[in-house]
Amino acid sequence: MGARVVVGVSGSLASLAALRAAAGEARRSGRVLVAVIAWEPPEGEGLYLRRPDRAWARHWQDAARASLDRAFEEAFGGSPQGVTVERWVVRDRPGRALCGLVQRGDDLLVLGTRRRWSRTGRHVHAHAGCPVMTVPGPSAPRHARRALRKARAEDFAAIPPLPTALMTGSRRRARIFRPVDPRRAGLDRRPG
Repeated sequence: MGARVVVGVSGSLASLAALRAAAGEARRSGRVLVAVIAWEPPEGEGLYLRRPDRAWARHWQDAARASLDRAFEEAFGGSPQGVTVERWVVRDRPGRALCGLVQRGDDLLVLGTRRRWSRTGRHVHAHAGCPVMTVPGPSAPRHARRALRKARAEDFAAIPPLPTALMTGSRRRARIFRPVDPRRAGLDRRPG
């Protein structure tokens, strides 16, 4: 088996950016793209073991698979072109799942981050036996971060792309901030 590009997917905007970057890296290097979503029972493994329920576990595994499929749909509109893709749904913590799938030292592990030292990021950097590429999620002004935590890719579908003339002369990445509808973002605090 050849070298692979392993990417963690959670459905967040940072993981969608990581998925796009990993697909580009896999396409450039001719590697297989392995997209991984990790899941655990919402009550945790310890409480689940007290009262195991296979139907409940199957429900959460199916939800994780649907989230992985939705991430590919949001990032590429399906599967990326020119890349061999493997989709994995793993029952484990994200950091352990990602490090467990890395098989060789020439694999590449790609991780999207909102902040610098998340729990998963710390685990991956400490235990991965391969190079790790971290992809920052989209940045936002401090007052809009709370609203953007719940944002999905389709919320940004109506935003037109920037003209390339605006992006070429700057050393920093161009950013556009659109007003957030407070009702869709959950910021409408009127009693209901």
